[in-house]
Amino acid sequence: MTDPIVTLATCADFPELDEDDRGLPDALRERGIEPRIAVWDDPSVDWADAGTVVLRSVRDYARKGNYTNFLAWSRSLPRLANHPDVVAWNSDKHYLTRLSDLGVPTIPTTWLEPEAQYSKHQVHTRFPALGDFVVKPAISSGGRGTGRYTATDARSRSAAINDAMHHLRRERSVMVQRYLEEVDRKGEVSLVYFNGVLSHAVEKAPMLHPSFRSTDEIHEEIVTAREPSEQEWLWGERVRKAIHRLIKETAGRDIQLLFNRVDVVGDGKGGFYLMEVSLIDAGLYLGSVPDALEGFADAIAQRVFW
Repeated sequence: MTDPIVTLATCADFPELDEDDRGLPDALRERGIEPRIAVWDDPSVDWADAGTVVLRSVRDYARKGNYTNFLAWSRSLPRLANHPDVVAWNSDKHYLTRLSDLGVPTIPTTWLEPEAQYSKHQVHTRFPALGDFVVKPAISSGGRGTGRYTATDARSRSAAINDAMHHLRRERSVMVQRYLEEVDRKGEVSLVYFNGVLSHAVEKAPMLHPSFRSTDEIHEEIVTAREPSEQEWLWGERVRKAIHRLIKETAGRDIQLLFNRVDVVGDGKGGFYLMEVSLIDAGLYLGSVPDALEGFADAIAQRVFW
């Protein structure tokens, strides 16, 4: 009897997986699984023989020319974790509006849609009048294309306009959000779930310092492992329930998630805002938290041997 196959899907930028995931193949072998690594858009790969495909470092999926192909590729696979229906809605951050409708507090967002054909002046009038704010595309990965700007600084505001117009001209929806000072004070918290159960949490240092500008590079994160508070755990469960309501709406049934990362930030009033739900190329901080790598390998094995 041959070992079941698990193929870890990555991109050409990380042909051997990123550093955080590199111990995963050995951990899968220890569990009686044959691990493979393949670049998702490599035409030489026979995906029909890939067994269970687990999305990992597919961080180029949002690039122009890749996005449609990536979604089609995900639907062509016999067995993908997470499910293609989940990939489809999670790839576009408009999902935040639906989660907000379902009662999850999210950062107030102004959406700029390319079909509106905004002029530079119209974009300018949709930016905040005071404070710092963030401009980012609705379809992005690894923080690419995200910039922090200052509303009352003319040069910064002009750069933000150019950033937004750059995305809109490329038919990308744009999100405009106030920058939350709570991020500078306390950072973000990521809650990581495997097969629906909270595995671990990390605190992430602020990435968007005041002079930060948009680039197409992946943003490096500085993380510290820590135990989630009871309030964070309860809030994460609230988000998780809303995510599964959205899954039922879009897929017509509930689908268990192999991995789920929920990013939150304090609202300064004792509560939280949801920043993002990452179900595609989520960094899971396997090298930053004791036993996280083993826990993820166990979660994959549970899927394979069910």
